[in-house]
Amino acid sequence: MSNKILVVDDKQMMRDSVGSTLQRANYSVVVASDGNTALSMVAKHRPATVITDLKMPEMDGLELLARLRQADDQLPVVLMTAYGSVNDAVAAMKKGAFDFIQKPFEGDQLVLVMRRAVEHSRLLRENAALRTVTMPQGGDTPPLVGKSPTMRQLAQQIHQIANSNGTVMIGGDSGTGKEVVSRTIHAHSMRRDSVMLAVNCAALSSNLLESELFGHEKGAFTGADQMRKGRFELADGGTLLLDEVSEISPELQAKLLRVLQEQSFERVGSSLTLNVDVRVIATTNRDLAAAVAAGDFRQDLYYRLNVLPIILPSLRQRTDDIPLLIEHFLLQLAMRDGREPKRFDDESIGLMQQYTWPGNVRELQNICERASVLSRGRIIKAGLIQPWLIAPEPTVLIQPPGQPVSVTAMAQPRNATPAAVTAAASASTTGGIRSLEEVEREQIIQTLGYFSGNRMRTAKALGIGVRTLGLKLKKWKEMNLVAQTI
Repeated sequence: MSNKILVVDDKQMMRDSVGSTLQRANYSVVVASDGNTALSMVAKHRPATVITDLKMPEMDGLELLARLRQADDQLPVVLMTAYGSVNDAVAAMKKGAFDFIQKPFEGDQLVLVMRRAVEHSRLLRENAALRTVTMPQGGDTPPLVGKSPTMRQLAQQIHQIANSNGTVMIGGDSGTGKEVVSRTIHAHSMRRDSVMLAVNCAALSSNLLESELFGHEKGAFTGADQMRKGRFELADGGTLLLDEVSEISPELQAKLLRVLQEQSFERVGSSLTLNVDVRVIATTNRDLAAAVAAGDFRQDLYYRLNVLPIILPSLRQRTDDIPLLIEHFLLQLAMRDGREPKRFDDESIGLMQQYTWPGNVRELQNICERASVLSRGRIIKAGLIQPWLIAPEPTVLIQPPGQPVSVTAMAQPRNATPAAVTAAASASTTGGIRSLEEVEREQIIQTLGYFSGNRMRTAKALGIGVRTLGLKLKKWKEMNLVAQTI
């Protein structure tokens, strides 16, 4: 966030005096001698705040205020007024000025007012940035599409859960719609008029995630040049979505447990305890109960999160909803692109209802968009989409014990389940029953080969976090069980 201040006054002595005072307070200063110059300077330098004289020729401070607010209503404007012009200053406050300061003023008084203005600017712009990851409210919430018995039961469960303030745990495979369900719960809850924020726990390192969740004080660590509020603080009174909560480090799990238990925390680098009222919704594509049994996840945190559990069905478990989902996605695409919606022929729909959808609803949406773009006519034929529903699957060549596993690829139907592929690989081996870790290792190496070594896509396909995948590969490399180049 910029700490630059624009000083506007038609008198050079005043510009120099105000500018020098603010520079000594470690602010960057740019100056303008009239309103028109000030407007161009704002566009060029994007200052954090503006301080302007009220009485100036051609364009006075009130007109400049109006023009600035028209261009950026989040830019704080402070007015300098002479003695006897307080009424004008009050009128300016009613028109949107952040504050005013009466001449003559002391340097400390000026710095105090401008510090407040710069901080106000920072908070406004930080909140605006957070809104880009804030869940849409009200009518913007995506609908839950489907009329199958499974979906009707899910809708009823969501309605019951939404009316409480309990912590929610949403489980299910990747692409089943966990984010949509979380947004639906918030939109129908008592907190619907408050903010809903989200954070992807798998996308950040432990230290960054701690700062993202709890905030930090200025100087708390290298690069912390200003105080920053965390998501728990910013979501006070609303809802916080913890996406892929299973990927939180053990150290951070303890801090998260305390927030859930006591609704209080401290910013990083602070001893001041802050109290918040936040409803937490967590999502995971892993079996957290198994993670607890394996010692990867705290049992007490699991029970705190799993108060109101929801398990989302995979798309292959509700194939009756596929025609409705297709119609929904095609209509969305048509509205987005400003054209008439296309439709699939009956054979296409039949093919899609027979497919196993490893990517679930997200994969169906992807195929609908691809077909809508590539189809030349209004009717999308089965011949267009059929190749997309069959693709090569990876397999693994089993090496002698103690040798690194090498990866090759052979043609397998894409609709073969992961278990079937693993079983096929298993059938080609001899020497008795293999350990669970060996089967897991082979499945991971298969998938890595399929995605040409891309860890992000591999982890997503397997339903585990990138961090978890990295730790497993590191362990196997140290044991010389996989190639060092993987």
